[in-house]
Amino acid sequence: MILNTELEYKGNLFPTQIVKYEKNLNVLSFTTKNGVILQVTVRRDSILRFRFTTTGIFENDFSYAITKYASRGYNHLEVTEDDNHYIITTSKLICNISKQDLRTSIYDAVDKSLICEDELGFHWEESYEFGGDVVKMSKTAQPGESYYGLGDKPVDNNLKGKRFENWVTDSYAYGRDTDPIYKTIPFYTALHNKKSYGVFFDNTFRSYFDFCHERRNITSFWAHGGEMNYYFIYGPDMGDVVVNYTDLTGKPHAMPALWALGYHQCKWSYYPESNVKEITSKFRELQIPCDAIYLDIDYMEGFRCFTWSEQHFPDPKRMVKELADDGFKTIVIIDPGIKIDMDYSVFREGLEKDYFCKRADGPYMKGKVWPGECYFPDFTNPEVREWWADLFKELVEEIGVKGVWNDMNEPAVMDVPGKTFPNDVRHDYDGNQCSHRKAHNVYGMQMARATYQGLKKFSYPKRPFVITRAAYSGTQRYTSSWTGDNVATWDHLNIANLQAQRMCMSGFSFIGSDIGGFAEQPNGELYARWIQLGIFHPFCRTHSSGDHGDQEPWAFGDTITNVVRKFIELRYQLLPYLYTAFWRYAEEGVPILKSLVLYDQKDPQTHYRNDEFIFGEKILACPVTGPNQKGRRMYIPIGRWYNFWTDELVSGGQEIWVDADLDSMPIFVKEGAIIPKYPIQQYVGEKTIEELTLDVYYKVGNEISEVYEDATDGYDYIKGRYSLRNFKFQGKEKEIIIQQHKSGKYITTYKTFRIHFHGLPFKIKEIEIDNVIIPFEELRFKGGTSLKLTKEFTELHIIGE
Repeated sequence: MILNTELEYKGNLFPTQIVKYEKNLNVLSFTTKNGVILQVTVRRDSILRFRFTTTGIFENDFSYAITKYASRGYNHLEVTEDDNHYIITTSKLICNISKQDLRTSIYDAVDKSLICEDELGFHWEESYEFGGDVVKMSKTAQPGESYYGLGDKPVDNNLKGKRFENWVTDSYAYGRDTDPIYKTIPFYTALHNKKSYGVFFDNTFRSYFDFCHERRNITSFWAHGGEMNYYFIYGPDMGDVVVNYTDLTGKPHAMPALWALGYHQCKWSYYPESNVKEITSKFRELQIPCDAIYLDIDYMEGFRCFTWSEQHFPDPKRMVKELADDGFKTIVIIDPGIKIDMDYSVFREGLEKDYFCKRADGPYMKGKVWPGECYFPDFTNPEVREWWADLFKELVEEIGVKGVWNDMNEPAVMDVPGKTFPNDVRHDYDGNQCSHRKAHNVYGMQMARATYQGLKKFSYPKRPFVITRAAYSGTQRYTSSWTGDNVATWDHLNIANLQAQRMCMSGFSFIGSDIGGFAEQPNGELYARWIQLGIFHPFCRTHSSGDHGDQEPWAFGDTITNVVRKFIELRYQLLPYLYTAFWRYAEEGVPILKSLVLYDQKDPQTHYRNDEFIFGEKILACPVTGPNQKGRRMYIPIGRWYNFWTDELVSGGQEIWVDADLDSMPIFVKEGAIIPKYPIQQYVGEKTIEELTLDVYYKVGNEISEVYEDATDGYDYIKGRYSLRNFKFQGKEKEIIIQQHKSGKYITTYKTFRIHFHGLPFKIKEIEIDNVIIPFEELRFKGGTSLKLTKEFTELHIIGE
């Protein structure tokens, strides 16, 4: 006889006292009286992993986010105990674990200062609807603590006082503070007392972060299922936190081809072929550099993926070759929805092989997307990913497409509540079968991964190029991305700047926005200002909805066309500088864009700055983000910086007014920098580079600059066929010494440098190259203060009068 039909809601549950401790090399296990186990893994001296189970058993330890190439190892590990704590000590950290309730507090091992401590710590609540737990963690916010990161959130850089949800969502025409949107990157960096640490919550369920929003001095994160599984990453430099997180979740598997860093043009949609050719011809006629043209969904036959419209594109192979002959790489869109049509070979094959997602009770997951009713491949199944990769053979190997753009892969489903799959859809999850609640946030990532595998296979020996809209932590290994369906407003120009900075400090640097806005129509001034920002984003593409009018560089009259051309040309001149920054990102995980707080965390003035950012290592940029402006106020970081346009030298640590008419924007170069430049090209590879320009910015003191080059495509650079030039600049009152060290086996096509000096406070009297005095007139270029000399020099010594 049932006496009580009410569920017993237990509310929050907590670990009790530790009754057992075990050590297995670098894995330390703590078991409590009520069956909770905390597993602490010491991955590095500065990285600790905390993993909890409430059942006494851990699930299979599997993560799509963590790369197998992540660095491991530590210099010191010691575990001791006192009456109240177990104490884990590495060379960087001291972690105290309470014997009473598993709460942790973490200290700097050098100066013993508190970095981070639990408030309630780990706790959980039973999930009666789905089973399992809602897992929770709360930590005490330290005085003056600030928070950054979390991917593409369209908010100010400093996240303090806000709450966020992580659930990958198709958010057409999202606005400031819209949440959630396209990406889930559950990683944040915190900063207090000039020290920084990061937390990566590797849980793919719907999760939340609260940065002192609900309770003023508490930051917390929780998820609707799965494990409390997070990594604590200590700096104390914020740059090291981001680098170590990027190492953990993966750096790009390959450098992009140099053309992928050029300017790209896109629209929904360019068709038929005559329209595509009209657009590409106009670029060449107007001498506006462009490397890639995009085909949106209308290139397909009835929106069926991997097909071509016979009416609009009767001979795609010929067209793609003709475009390539003119310097244009063709990029095509591929969505996850496969039209239900037995006459369509991709659908038929997927059905026969049972590759589509199913509902919990067995029927296929059916949803409406562009082709109508569709089934959806389960990209969390490795066999399905392999099948999907092989589908690119015709597009890439036979027709010659150079890149693929994955869209709608949140996954987006039309005309249903929630705009995505229902929670009960089942997934393979690489052998860890689960529901869509767990797989949703990684669905787009795994589609991009499968696409990348296909392009890598069929583009060989060239490098693959993939773009994705949806992403989870680690997606940066495979693909570039953009910030989704934004709007042609001034506020969205501002948002695009914030999102690109935030993605870069979340380990995902190959990022850009739809320049000019996807929805609605910009005026010429807004488009020009957006181009000025966009040329400093690693991925640089104009994209728009055709419903709202034309958005090509020439669509707004000659004045705007000239401004746009000027800045796209600047992008192409700076390609060796950007390529070098990308090499540092791919090699070391250093973000390509740095918010000012990431650049100089010790300066409290940077902690709430949003507009200014560092591009690479040496260039400071700040977009003009309002109409009818002839300039703007901006903060100059500590140090001394040259105005890019005027060579005026300004001292940092202050906010100043900077003039910037429509044909200009605030750009500054760090003193002592050596900036490499190529000649303007209409597309990468149009010209053989016969000379490398080096812009040298004088300072009293030392500075190091680098230039990385390779064949611009292919994989020879992995075998050592690259050229890395390290320039050491030493400036004194009346002399300059530039020492060059080159490594790598790649021989560049140019034999000479053209060196331009900026801010030189003296007249050149004498020049020595490798201890040989050379008359100034022999090196002087066209009567100015520029020098032309061999690229092989080891030491250039310039002596002034």
